[in-house]
Amino acid sequence: MTNSTNLSLIYLDSNATTPVHPAAAQAVMSTMTQTFGNPSSSHITGIRAKDIMEKTRNAGKKLLGIDKGQLIFTSGATEGIQTAILSALVEAKKSLTPNKQYYLLYGATEHKAVPNSLHHWNQILGINAEIKAIPVDHQGKLDLNFIAEHAADSLMICTMAVNNETGVYQDLTALETTIRTTNPHVYWMVDCVQVLGKRNLNIENTSIDYAPFSGHKLYAPKGIGFVYVRSSAPFTPFIAGGGQESGQRSGTENLPGIASLKAIFDILNGDSAHQFSNHSQLQGYRLQIIKALKEAFGDIVLNHSLENTVPTTINFAIPGFSSKEIMDLFDAANIRVSSGSACSSKVTRSFVLDAMGLPAWQSESAIRMSFGPMFNQDDCDQACERIISAAKALKESCLVVSNEINETPLDGLVELRSGNNCCWVYADKQTKTAVVIDPVHELIQRIVNLVNCQGLTLKAVLDTHGHADHESSRNEIAKALGMSTATCHLGWPTDTDCIEMLGQTYSSITIGNHNLVKVPTAGHTADSVSYLLTQKFNGEYQSSMCHFAFCGDTILMGSLGRTNFETSSSAEMYASLRLLNQLVDEQSLICASHDYYNEFATTIALERGRNQLLNSVLSNSIDLDTFCEQKSVLDSHLNDEQGQEIQCGAYVEVDAALKIREYDKDSLARLLKDDQNIKLVDIREPHEYALQRSSNVELNVPMTRLVQFINERSKQKQDKYVLVCRSGSRSLVVAQALGRLGFENVGHLKGGYALGL
Repeated sequence: MTNSTNLSLIYLDSNATTPVHPAAAQAVMSTMTQTFGNPSSSHITGIRAKDIMEKTRNAGKKLLGIDKGQLIFTSGATEGIQTAILSALVEAKKSLTPNKQYYLLYGATEHKAVPNSLHHWNQILGINAEIKAIPVDHQGKLDLNFIAEHAADSLMICTMAVNNETGVYQDLTALETTIRTTNPHVYWMVDCVQVLGKRNLNIENTSIDYAPFSGHKLYAPKGIGFVYVRSSAPFTPFIAGGGQESGQRSGTENLPGIASLKAIFDILNGDSAHQFSNHSQLQGYRLQIIKALKEAFGDIVLNHSLENTVPTTINFAIPGFSSKEIMDLFDAANIRVSSGSACSSKVTRSFVLDAMGLPAWQSESAIRMSFGPMFNQDDCDQACERIISAAKALKESCLVVSNEINETPLDGLVELRSGNNCCWVYADKQTKTAVVIDPVHELIQRIVNLVNCQGLTLKAVLDTHGHADHESSRNEIAKALGMSTATCHLGWPTDTDCIEMLGQTYSSITIGNHNLVKVPTAGHTADSVSYLLTQKFNGEYQSSMCHFAFCGDTILMGSLGRTNFETSSSAEMYASLRLLNQLVDEQSLICASHDYYNEFATTIALERGRNQLLNSVLSNSIDLDTFCEQKSVLDSHLNDEQGQEIQCGAYVEVDAALKIREYDKDSLARLLKDDQNIKLVDIREPHEYALQRSSNVELNVPMTRLVQFINERSKQKQDKYVLVCRSGSRSLVVAQALGRLGFENVGHLKGGYALGL
């Protein structure tokens, strides 16, 4: 299977790791095939190996200005951090005063390896010092006053030379003055992993006691690093054994890795035919990329200053986009970036940006682009060109403003998400009309872009109830689109039709060949309503005519909406559930306003099977008083901790994860060859699909259109589908959702495009 696009790789994640420099790779290969001796061996091959190791050590000392201090080879920065902390704390423990409060200080934006290691060795050694984070300001600079206040009673202070997420560098001279003025003898470690090739560092002119470095951050292989130890600093071997490295770090030395460091040291020292870009050139590249980002996305927000950061890092956010959306876009365009730190694959808020006091949306939307000193003008030009072309693909999803109407008309239901909040847009392509249900502030621009991109006329912007966790955005959307704001309850238009359903009259608006019917369903709140999208009917209404039921928080996936708000009523919810059961078919899709477990939609039949309380109401096996008692018990399970998101319903029962068929590249190829009925479905968004896809993919069903797809294929649940996405994560979630809703032959491609579809 091959991709329809064959874009060259644009790698902009060098703060996570770098490719191996050709000179370093050559040094590795030479030591593996020719000078492969054990440096501890006394024969000629061993002597030659030892010579490589010592020449590398001398080159490193030359680079860092080391005369008396030690340079010890390690497996990487984490080992260097352990070595430094263990050495300092073992020595500090010898002179502790009983019952005195001691501190271990570290920068609040420090790599997690540092505080985690401090906690570990503090506990293992029984020191029981208080571990405190040194605050930073909005530019990421450490609070010198805080250090001065606590340094006198501190056993160790850990800071960073350059931050891995933002590129912020610290003023080591000011830090040293503050630390040594207050406590000349406290042990000071500086994480120097991101400094080489970006900042000058004459380490022996400072009073830094320990400084760990990592090879793979600057074009050497993974698994090699080194740590500087000041001549007067205490030292305890972290790895004991055969006595290598003069007993300071046992274990047979990683000679190929050490030789690769020599190649990098020589370039930095000016002792090589190879050269790196200088500081001025790197600054120019960063400015050029920022200009391209602004051209591509319009309004971008830098999460750091350009004045106190190294020129190889850009940390930014794009209003209206999550970090995952931008990462998915760039991955499809074969651009590699990161969301904050790459030491955890989970995309989440950046603790670094949180510590700097940046707004939550910037922390949640942060993208890090980073390159190294090997980056050149040609690399920069290609990166900028690709960034701009990737952003143009966003018009496929109507995520950016365009002067042209999208050529693919929207027809049916679209789900937009902001966290656990679900917003629903239903559009009819024939009449070019649409409605929006349960909008949230974070999605305003996305909704406006979608409407304008598709050339739609909004008939209404509606809420299902007055939400407790956010303000309605309907008036802002109406204003942005030039709509009339003269509406009645929850945005419902004043000029509507009346429609009779099962002997009752309801208000209705027409959208193409469908009616959107407003049904009062109080309970979760006093003003709660449900909107039923039904096919047009002239005669008697039947519940099977209802395609989608937008029930707000009355019926949630795996739960019922809470009824312990001030305006809630369990008794009214009891009646509303029974009413919905009459108007909504058991297989009609229920579209809630919150989705806490990535289930997308549900049905009354599915909910009856796992929610005994709901089933009891609908089967008439429980009276009103008993329901209210049991509903109170259910609501007591809600988790409403201060500062946490308000939960609109307590989950009744967590389903056992469905077992989904998983395929790898080879097994999927065999399956497609043997079974012609398999449909390969790409579930990424249209802009990703436009940039990268397999020739074997028959359908693009974005997650935003999944509920519409489920409705359209409700009579074809026996069909065989294999779902694909970028990495296999989304395809697994969607496969489980489809399986839960009765699709019997669904599998997914583990690893997705990342592993070679």
